[in-house]
Amino acid sequence: MQILDGNLVSQATKDELKIKVAQLVMEGKKVPHLAAILVGTNGASETYVGSKVRTCEEIGFKSTLIRLEETISEYKLLTAIEELNTDPDVDGILVQLPLPKHISDERVINTIDPTKDVDGFHPVSVGKMVQSLPTFVPATPHGIMLMLEHYKVETKGKHAVVIGRSNIVGRPMSILLSANSNPGNCTVTLCHSQTKNLKEICRGADIIVAALGRPEFVTADMVKEGAIVIDVGITRVDDPSKKRGYSLKGDVKFDEVSVRSSFITPVPGGVGPMTIAALMMNTYKACMAKN
Repeated sequence: MQILDGNLVSQATKDELKIKVAQLVMEGKKVPHLAAILVGTNGASETYVGSKVRTCEEIGFKSTLIRLEETISEYKLLTAIEELNTDPDVDGILVQLPLPKHISDERVINTIDPTKDVDGFHPVSVGKMVQSLPTFVPATPHGIMLMLEHYKVETKGKHAVVIGRSNIVGRPMSILLSANSNPGNCTVTLCHSQTKNLKEICRGADIIVAALGRPEFVTADMVKEGAIVIDVGITRVDDPSKKRGYSLKGDVKFDEVSVRSSFITPVPGGVGPMTIAALMMNTYKACMAKN
């Protein structure tokens, strides 16, 4: 069993970007600029955005964090996005999800200029991804593909089962794994809450991508010997034995599943760091399209 170490691959990606940014500075060219919008004070969102801003600093990107009140109107939020769309210095825009209930995610995503959509959620980006055209790929699936590539994990002809059909992870993951690319060229089964015989389907999988947000859902009896297991979930679970009062659990019961798998991602330290690395790559790409 080999651990797919997201911290290690993410660091390698960031080091590579750091060199590229230093080169841009030396040539007197524009450095990438990521603008993040955070609405309200959701704890998890604060952590994610903070991590993205710190990563920008680490690799030499410029970053702007725009904090907006939880009660902001949808119109005002869309206006803030439009201002970033027209700011020539801003290369990438991300609006941290989830948003307050009175604001439509769809309207917000559709307002972002597709050439600055580094999260890869805009319908234009999604459409291009489906057609295997150059575009911004959603950061988590992109990060997973980068990790599979780094570890030279053979995916061609394999049966991949993706559990979870979100637009952020599950669906794009199924499209990327089935694409005529390397990694890729899988036969993909996309499962969700209405899927019957889920255990049996998983047991036939060479690759399992668990992205349903239910801690320790995937157990050893769902995994065949030698399977590749990618755990996208991360949930805080109450744990009085820990100083902070909680543990972080993935969607996979790591201790028992890791014994059966050939490759597996840990939680934390697996997919999470790769998501941020992929976001930085998208931001660099957006900047280079202008440089």
